[in-house]
Amino acid sequence: MSISLKGIGRRFNRDWIFRGVDYVFTSGESYAILGPNGSGKSTLLQILNASLTPSEGSIDFTFSNQPLEVEKVFNHISLAAPYLELIEEFTLAEMIDFHFKFKAYLPGLDCNKVIDLLALPTSKHKLIKYFSSGMKQRLKLALAFCADTALLMLDEPTSNLDSQGVAWYLNLVQQFAKNRLLIICSNQEHEYNFCQHQLLITDYK
Repeated sequence: MSISLKGIGRRFNRDWIFRGVDYVFTSGESYAILGPNGSGKSTLLQILNASLTPSEGSIDFTFSNQPLEVEKVFNHISLAAPYLELIEEFTLAEMIDFHFKFKAYLPGLDCNKVIDLLALPTSKHKLIKYFSSGMKQRLKLALAFCADTALLMLDEPTSNLDSQGVAWYLNLVQQFAKNRLLIICSNQEHEYNFCQHQLLITDYK
């Protein structure tokens, strides 16, 4: 999968968040979108996942070397972000089963293996609303990493994670990010220091 940006800009009212972004993202590569809080990283990520349209410029998606319609981009994306909500009335098993009605598991995975990956076997039937913030973030990451999608997007992936959780996240990257297009929005070096490419949002102000 690839994403090509040509002269992309986005504004809020009369103020430009960024302008003139020319960039190509390609499968098998990892990218970090960097900048201080409020600089527009998440806005650019939303343009890249086709949930937000640019104010100027064009964006082209390809999959298996064929043009991909904007309306179908979501089929190929997994996203984990602090602002994404889990269904708190579901149990852990119900949440996983629900998620994978819309996305296929990576080969060899199923609900029980995702629970094992989370190291939460005793929480299988526990309601999500009783999870700690760290447990919820780990679940969001596991759902994204374990889905069989070409594009993996992570916004502030270690938000609410302690040092053990950060190590767990880095292990997920090693296990499940290979041969995918990985895009990470961050201002924490430990979240992206393995990325092959960096895009500084402040270069497009």
